[in-house]
Amino acid sequence: MNRFGNVDSKFRFVILASKRAKQLLRGAKPKIKAKSRNPIRIAQSEVRAGVIEFEILPTQKEEYQEQEDRVFVGAGIHDEVLEPDEVPTVEDVEVEVDEEAENEAPGDDEEESGTEKDE
Repeated sequence: MNRFGNVDSKFRFVILASKRAKQLLRGAKPKIKAKSRNPIRIAQSEVRAGVIEFEILPTQKEEYQEQEDRVFVGAGIHDEVLEPDEVPTVEDVEVEVDEEAENEAPGDDEEESGTEKDE
């Protein structure tokens, strides 16, 4: 574990070093003398040296809904199984068409808004 200083895992080391590097990029002063000028290397050195303070917050058990309170997302979907010949096809589906919108030309909406085209 000497590679990561006093940090218990490499994942926590990466998180601490990245947060510290962001602080250094925003103008924070380095806490140690480092050979490198790279803020990422400085942050890693600071975490390894143990000068970065951090606190591990205890996890809280999430509250789960009771069985009765749970709702199935697909509750409105029909549960019945359709036979292959009962499955609706594209021809079976009726589509309502707005005849006024179909008859309008693509540029008609500009004339209605008050702007006139110069022809």
